[in-house]
Amino acid sequence: MKQPCILVVEDDDDIRTVLMDQLVLDDYTAIGASTGKEVMRLFKEQEPDLVILDLKLPDVDGLIICQHLRQISNVPIIIVSARDTLPDKIRGLEVGADDYVTKPFEYLELKARINACLRRRRDNLAVDEEIIRLGELEVFREQRKVSVKGRTARLTRKEFELLDIFMENQGKVLTREFLTSKLWNEKEVYPWSRALDVHVRRLRKKIEPDPANPRFIITHSGMGYRFSVD
Repeated sequence: MKQPCILVVEDDDDIRTVLMDQLVLDDYTAIGASTGKEVMRLFKEQEPDLVILDLKLPDVDGLIICQHLRQISNVPIIIVSARDTLPDKIRGLEVGADDYVTKPFEYLELKARINACLRRRRDNLAVDEEIIRLGELEVFREQRKVSVKGRTARLTRKEFELLDIFMENQGKVLTREFLTSKLWNEKEVYPWSRALDVHVRRLRKKIEPDPANPRFIITHSGMGYRFSVD
């Protein structure tokens, strides 16, 4: 079973290191960030299962980070902060945190709250998960995960958006221009960018039994790509 990945957001290097070490000892995967900029980069790259968020960051208020994360994801967020007044706690929960722990804290209490948040998330996914079966493919929309003959792969947000476009247009040859316009706006990618090819290649590695000889994402030279489950 995959170890849950926890993003620890803490500007104090000593506290962050100690907490990450303890999480690793408890069989979690731990990654750390000390600034808001690092949080957003790691969140997109690593897609953690839970975020531990300090509010005192050097470049941005943690409440803003919490609010932004909640707008793009339902990942559990536990605020850990020295701000201990009731209005502080209420504000943290209002902007999207699942729990609020004040400093100083006992690690065993934080661990119990982490386990509770992850358990609720698993239960919710089990109830709400939409599964689409396309031949040998099983697509789990909520988790952005795909299973091929029992082999699972967790996709990035863009990879899943690309797969979703393919699934909605099965059997059709989709031009590069069409796919690019669906995935990015014109400010994000230049017409001559190879970003689409990179994402297709990465998606193939995750869902194709043999990426060198794709069965699902078929290339039509000079035209584009076609998605097939035949």
